Amino acid sequence: MTVIMLAAAMVPGYDFRGGAISDLGVFPETALLFNASLILVGVLNLAGGYFFYRSHGKRWLLAVFALAGVGAIGAGLFPLDTGGLHGLSALLAFVFFNVQAIGSATRLGGVMRALAVLAGVLGLVFVVLMALGDGGNTAAFGPIGHGGTERMIVYPVMLWLVAFGGYLLGEREQATVSTR
Repeated sequence: MTVIMLAAAMVPGYDFRGGAISDLGVFPETALLFNASLILVGVLNLAGGYFFYRSHGKRWLLAVFALAGVGAIGAGLFPLDTGGLHGLSALLAFVFFNVQAIGSATRLGGVMRALAVLAGVLGLVFVVLMALGDGGNTAAFGPIGHGGTERMIVYPVMLWLVAFGGYLLGEREQATVSTR
């Protein structure tokens, strides 16, 4: 998320409202930074999914983490100007990062469960709005435009991932303290 904001600030005249996030992967000023960050996010998500699987043992959830990670890696390896593979990869990432949040909620409790569901559902609602808007009904984007709609797919779940990481670190700390 930080790289998205940094890259957008580096491109003169970048349109947050109208521009796709993936536009940042084709501008010469930001292509390497942006695409490398997508690959890193994907690899880290694969690793995180594996470690979460080791502690909770749900194969279907590992598969969701893997699909999200592969989507991010694909979107980074195949920038927007390469055609269909980028769009398919981005859609995979958009859908499965949000499904990942909802799926992770089945292994969580309390506030983290609620945040996971909220972030995932919000992101999926905006995936539908993006599909409607890209399908020709630009009114679906509303006042936030294409760029804002895309950010509502990405930002809530990325913020949730940061909170989720902190939660898991705290959970491990609690386990360590209780075994002493």
